[in-house]
Amino acid sequence: MALAKKARAIIVAKGKKVDEFKVTGTPGDEVVDAMLGPTGNLRAPTIVVGSTLVVGFSEDVYTKALLG
Repeated sequence: MALAKKARAIIVAKGKKVDEFKVTGTPGDEVVDAMLGPTGNLRAPTIVVGSTLVVGFSEDVYTKALLG
């Protein structure tokens, strides 16, 4: 939750599905639920790129986030 509060945008990848959230203030339950895997832990990998939090893996998302 601490990482999510600092982010302006959160991108969550679950397989081929990618959800993008804009964060203003405290992230809602929908955002937190998307960030968690089936065991209740934060999806891996998780990286912070500037003010964007990327959770889960998608090659397209990582390419976009890292190469801008």
